[in-house]
Amino acid sequence: MGEKVYVGVDLGGTSIKVGLCDINGKLLHTYEGPTGTEHGADVVLENIASYVRKLISDTSYDWEQVAGIGAGIAGFMDIPEGFIKLSPNLGWRNVPVKKILEEKLGKTVKIDNDANVAALGEAWSGAGAGIPNLVCYTLGTGVGGGIIIGGKIYQGFKGMAGELGHMRLVPDLEAIQCGCGMNGCLETVSSATGIIRMAKEAVERGEHTSLALVEGIMAKDVFDAAKSGDDVAQRIVNRAASYLGKSMAMVSVILNPQRYIIGGGVSKAGDILFDAIRHYFHEYAQETASEGVDIVPATLGNDAGVVGAAGLNLHS
Repeated sequence: MGEKVYVGVDLGGTSIKVGLCDINGKLLHTYEGPTGTEHGADVVLENIASYVRKLISDTSYDWEQVAGIGAGIAGFMDIPEGFIKLSPNLGWRNVPVKKILEEKLGKTVKIDNDANVAALGEAWSGAGAGIPNLVCYTLGTGVGGGIIIGGKIYQGFKGMAGELGHMRLVPDLEAIQCGCGMNGCLETVSSATGIIRMAKEAVERGEHTSLALVEGIMAKDVFDAAKSGDDVAQRIVNRAASYLGKSMAMVSVILNPQRYIIGGGVSKAGDILFDAIRHYFHEYAQETASEGVDIVPATLGNDAGVVGAAGLNLHS
């Protein structure tokens, strides 16, 4: 038998992406197809099995060379048992994903939260390659996170470790309710959703800003306005960055990671965001916990999930 290869599955609400990685985390080949969520869990799991087999058949590798399969899924799960307790995106409840896929494919299958596997992908062969202790933030519709300790995902007692977006940081007088039901979560101010909300509120208050001329404000519009010198937009960016920096300062005195990696759509804002986060991190952080720590953008983009899922059989 030739070299071992590993398959990763990035299970999304509308599409399933599968990828083949070598032992060093190099992405060799990908395949993508529709999820079929509307047809129920049985059809989706059959689609996964079909796409995985198609992935291998499209390469020069043999099925016997596949050493393991991993899947990243958004939702609440019993990770050791491979059981999805609830996935709102998929409409799933109590689905034994690991057992079903192992029966369909005849290979060892591991599952984990989508944010965790994205973090593992970056740690394996992305912006965190060679760094054993790091924390990843994913800034998109919400704020996701993943913790890597000793090169492995840290899941905590019940798999809730790394829910960075639900650190309650915003003071009560400024706090709004988060989608999780709590008030003042990081996600409410530092996600794309939070940034857009703050921009719309500023426009509604009649503040003098170029954003008032933008129809259907997006987070990118806010960053573009800030880069152009718009005071209101700059204030919003600084507020989002200040809470991210503060959250990292808190994480640093607990875990003391060497690197923070930031991915997701909001991270594409570039230096105007990263410079502000670094500034606030060092302002809030205990000096010995922040010394030598860097904050960098993710590098794998949309491939982070599939690469990290493939790595579950090596690094979990």
